[in-house]
Amino acid sequence: MSEHALSSGKGHRDENFPVASVLISPRHRPAILGFYRFVRTADDVADHATAAPEEKLRLLEIMRAGLMGESDASREGVALRKLLAARGLTTDHAADLLEAFRRDVTKLRYANWNELIDYCRFSAMPVGRYVLDVHGESRTIWPLSDALCTALQIINHLQDCAKDFHDLDRVYLPLDTMAANGVTVAALAANESSPALRAVIAALARRNAELLARSAPFAAHIRDPRLALEVSVIQRLAEDLNNRLLVRDPLSERVHHRKAELPTLLFSAFARFLGTRLRPKTASHIARQQ
Repeated sequence: MSEHALSSGKGHRDENFPVASVLISPRHRPAILGFYRFVRTADDVADHATAAPEEKLRLLEIMRAGLMGESDASREGVALRKLLAARGLTTDHAADLLEAFRRDVTKLRYANWNELIDYCRFSAMPVGRYVLDVHGESRTIWPLSDALCTALQIINHLQDCAKDFHDLDRVYLPLDTMAANGVTVAALAANESSPALRAVIAALARRNAELLARSAPFAAHIRDPRLALEVSVIQRLAEDLNNRLLVRDPLSERVHHRKAELPTLLFSAFARFLGTRLRPKTASHIARQQ
């Protein structure tokens, strides 16, 4: 069996947040989409509902070997290895993500917030770091990127908490937060959240809001204007979704965006982007006039 035998058929346009959208410069999109294809394939392997854990780990190891040049058995591994070599980019980010997918196969519960953040160190942070490397951005802004990518990951965990439990017996909600509210993982099997489970989800969304507050200046520190605009859009979408999770029940209510809602959110993101970009120029212009 190859890694593609477990494909979900999901593509970059099916993700909750933009992936290499038209905002990204055409010269950078192939590198991002090539990385995405590798990651999507590995994610599908880890998330397959019926494949045995041993088979998943075997396929992920084949992909790792292909990425690192130890084997040519993985089509996606070889493709990404060649792409990275051509661009002079490190394999570290892809290798970190493979570690996250191995954890998805072997670790089904998270004891506390710190364990969840450690998981995000491998499952989320490498994505933003890779995109910054593709654009030649400074690694000094990695902490801002890490905060945003982690927040996006946690939003996905909260949105999909029931599905993850039902399909994979996987629970990302920290067990100590659930226990503090008198909730067990069995509550995720209900058709709607109990008040106690809603309190858990809201508490985690509030902690996630702190990450989004930390990442808010991220776009202003990005040199590439097209990437900065995409980050502004992602930040705005994430803030809105996280606010929904404070008041909506992901077990019984829609917490994803509808297409009709996007224009208003995109306009808001663009206005914020212009504000951060024009403010320094205005100050500079005033200084020159003086």
